[in-house]
Amino acid sequence: SYSRDRSAMPARDVYHDVVVQALIADGWTITDDPLYLAYGGRDLYVDLGAERNAIAAQKNDRKIAVEIKSFLSLSPLRDLQEAVKQYEIYRTVLVELELERLLYLAIPKRVYENFFFERFGQLILNRIQLRLIVFDEQLARIAQWIN
Repeated sequence: SYSRDRSAMPARDVYHDVVVQALIADGWTITDDPLYLAYGGRDLYVDLGAERNAIAAQKNDRKIAVEIKSFLSLSPLRDLQEAVKQYEIYRTVLVELELERLLYLAIPKRVYENFFFERFGQLILNRIQLRLIVFDEQLARIAQWIN
């Protein structure tokens, strides 16, 4: 049996608390901070797990996992490469462990407007089928959900 090593948890993203506030304001309940996944002797930590009950019926429960990325380096392309690699790994493991939980990449509104509006950004978004939560870092609110 492989035990969970809490010291191996990654540092929180600079926008972690902003995204938590934005999700709560949007009606979500934060269930895991971080969301712990274990598979094949490896420990993974997705930034957040959240759920929302649209209606009190069990079949309408929605569960999400959220990986938060600030895109603060000098190279947005390098930030995107790192984010996509992490997203793909988490999505692959979630399919095995929690098929009902959808993975989202949370990004600041400025990144979406400056990068994903471009032809290149649209190609990556559509081909990789990224699910995005676009958040307003000033207002701590969700600006857009992109499925």
